[in-house]
Amino acid sequence: MLIKFLYLAFAYLCGAVPFAYIIAKFAGNVDIRTVGSGNPGATNVFRVVGKKSGAATFVLDVLKGFLPVYFAFYIDNSFSYSAAAAACVLAGHMYTVFLKFKGGKGVAAGLGAFLALFPLPAVIAFAVFIIALVLSGYVALGSIIAALSLPIVTFYSGYPTEAVVFAFAAAVLIIYKHRTNIARLRAGTENKFKIFKRRK
Repeated sequence: MLIKFLYLAFAYLCGAVPFAYIIAKFAGNVDIRTVGSGNPGATNVFRVVGKKSGAATFVLDVLKGFLPVYFAFYIDNSFSYSAAAAACVLAGHMYTVFLKFKGGKGVAAGLGAFLALFPLPAVIAFAVFIIALVLSGYVALGSIIAALSLPIVTFYSGYPTEAVVFAFAAAVLIIYKHRTNIARLRAGTENKFKIFKRRK
């Protein structure tokens, strides 16, 4: 029992590692919390520091979500325990102890955790994100639509009720973390995400 508890604490600490803050400091010598949108996440690093730093942040955030949840199955081979590990990872990422409990919005870390929990729905939700991003140009909108699709796809993929409930709860939390983006989208002031900038 102690090992299970300690592993959940470890999962939280994994999720809490603020890769956006660390990479922005080393690569751009900036505090990512004070520039751009102020969000310590991959999108803000991409915009402020650069493509390579943003991509590195995204990959590392996905891995810190995937690995603790994947290995949780070796501690307790049950979905409920792995879901608890995923919840700890998301909590760590969104409310990191290393940045005064102000973290990212859970999209990349969530993707990693969901890939370990229910791979097919996670892949489909990520595809939905990409399509929505390409069509709209808004990362936040793509994230929100992908989050909404996750419990729906989980349900129709035949996963048990507890998986659908967890997917729904995670989606609600991710959407809640995007509440300021939703306000900007409604006001028409949300910045679009441009991977390739046009040359003058």
